[in-house]
Amino acid sequence: MYKYFKEFVMILSYQECLDKYGSDYKLKKELSDGKLFMEEKGLYSTKRNTTELDLIMKKYPRAVCTGYSAFYYHALTDVIPEHYYLATIRTDTRIRDTRIKQSYVKEELFRAGIGTLKYNSSTIRIYNCERMLIELLRFRSKLPMDYYKEIIRNYRKLSSKMDFTLVEDYALNFRNTSSLMDMVQREVL
Repeated sequence: MYKYFKEFVMILSYQECLDKYGSDYKLKKELSDGKLFMEEKGLYSTKRNTTELDLIMKKYPRAVCTGYSAFYYHALTDVIPEHYYLATIRTDTRIRDTRIKQSYVKEELFRAGIGTLKYNSSTIRIYNCERMLIELLRFRSKLPMDYYKEIIRNYRKLSSKMDFTLVEDYALNFRNTSSLMDMVQREVL
């Protein structure tokens, strides 16, 4: 009887490679032997053609998917984002990567609702659906109306599975808590 295992892909930083292989020479030997692959500067993979999402999650481990990216990964829309939308703490360094749109969040708001999600073969840090509902309502005027309506429609379908006490907890972090909760009542419930 044969057992098939999905190949585990490991993405390593340059420093992790040095720790694992012992020297730059041995790292280059692994690369030339085809046991390790350089994906982009400073990132190496044990498998050829690692997903861009895996690389971004490794490169920016403190960042969290938000905005258009989070709506897409939570299957609230079928619109594929043109960029990766990541949130970081306001004091974090600016991300200089043209693939990424970064938003800065106050530290006390940043941690609320962070979780992980398995998307295809990638594990990503992402805000949960409840937190993203608050974000959707906060930034509704900056979104295209048809995009907003599509996401609200999908939230209505999801409403029986959502934890609205969490939604209320997240809304309490903002000055306009009552108007946010009124919008939740009107738009989703």
